[in-house]
Amino acid sequence: MLSGGCAEVNKRYAVELVNVSTYYYGEKRPALRDISLTIPSDTLTLITGPNGAGKTTLLETILGLLKPKTGVVKVFGFDLRKDAAKIRRECSYVPQDFMKPPSEPFKARDVVAMGLSSKRAFGKLSKSDQKKVMESLRALRILDLAERSFGKLSGGQQQKVMLARALVREPRLLLLDEPFSAMDQDSRKMIAEEIFPKLIRKGCTIMLVSHVPPFEGFKANVVVEIESGELKEVKVGVPALH
Repeated sequence: MLSGGCAEVNKRYAVELVNVSTYYYGEKRPALRDISLTIPSDTLTLITGPNGAGKTTLLETILGLLKPKTGVVKVFGFDLRKDAAKIRRECSYVPQDFMKPPSEPFKARDVVAMGLSSKRAFGKLSKSDQKKVMESLRALRILDLAERSFGKLSGGQQQKVMLARALVREPRLLLLDEPFSAMDQDSRKMIAEEIFPKLIRKGCTIMLVSHVPPFEGFKANVVVEIESGELKEVKVGVPALH
């Protein structure tokens, strides 16, 4: 858990952005322009919009991978400018571009175990950590892939392994960038309807980027629409997924 005193932690909101503008290096036009947004804790948020709208930039800004030129970003009440490393230890991020070639030497279980490396030295796993790795693979229904080469898996299988790597960290904030693009619809529904609600009940907040809903009937607590780097619409009050 985040240190620094429970009184400092804003339990109501997982993420708060106030008048945030973010620029990529050398660009004069902001990738995000004057974004103000609050994401309630223990919810699922869908971030949608056309390609190039700024969806990935929003996740990178929340993580501190990109520093906003103006505005304030807080995660669980902690200011990202002061506590970025501390906050990132409580987050898991699955980027959009991670596909590996067949020559990738690591097995699927090794890739999942890497999710623990920022919380402890990567090397020989304890029995407890080995159990966590297998439990994450089992939760995604890919335990049979544990000993297979990550690079030789299909795109959808690689996405599931990367999600398992994110889950093994037991994050308080899970940021997912187009995590379903290579998966079949049955896998998307299983994750959204079974795994996401379990995570939320355990106190995890999920922010999911997708330019279209993952499947027909998909429900989120909050829907954020971004266009040309600006906040176009926020819909709140979608039925809870608990």
